[in-house]
Amino acid sequence: MRTYCLFQAVNSPDLRGFTDEPAGTSLPPDLGPWTLVQEIEPDEEWTPAISRAVVAAGILENGFYLWGPAEREAVSHLTIESDRVEGTAVFGRKNDQIGTIKRLLVEKVSGRVLYVDVTFGGFLGMGSHHLTIPWEKLAYDKELEGYRTDLTEAQVRAAAAFYGDEGVSPGRKRQEDMRDYWNDLPRGPA
Repeated sequence: MRTYCLFQAVNSPDLRGFTDEPAGTSLPPDLGPWTLVQEIEPDEEWTPAISRAVVAAGILENGFYLWGPAEREAVSHLTIESDRVEGTAVFGRKNDQIGTIKRLLVEKVSGRVLYVDVTFGGFLGMGSHHLTIPWEKLAYDKELEGYRTDLTEAQVRAAAAFYGDEGVSPGRKRQEDMRDYWNDLPRGPA
């Protein structure tokens, strides 16, 4: 959970903006100036008349969430910072949490995210296992505040992990095995 900062637009008193940083620099300047009204700590009671999950999804997607009348179209950014993805939960078909994104695996030449390293199991980092899932197999679910996949747990567990449980970067053979596994994967039952 994070601290949420609630702002009010000075020129439009019914417009509120949420961010996760107290300076409010991610709020749209064309709708400001903005005044900080309240900081809501993770363990503090949520009092705004809007869902915390909706606010969190907006901040995750755009860096801010607007609430109230605004004379602009919704913005959907084409990029997201890696630190906003790392630590996010990954859920299976039945809303069961498969694991948590540990890191993004980026292709050096193109800069494209190819895979995500997902950890599951363990306690305080001890005994956890790594799974490697193609980035395109994940879709963000705003209600769950995490990523969803249609892969079955069996399909994910059968895949070659990029790092393996020993945490060592793979050789070319493991990379090829992983790529071949995901390219040849039959669709699982719905």
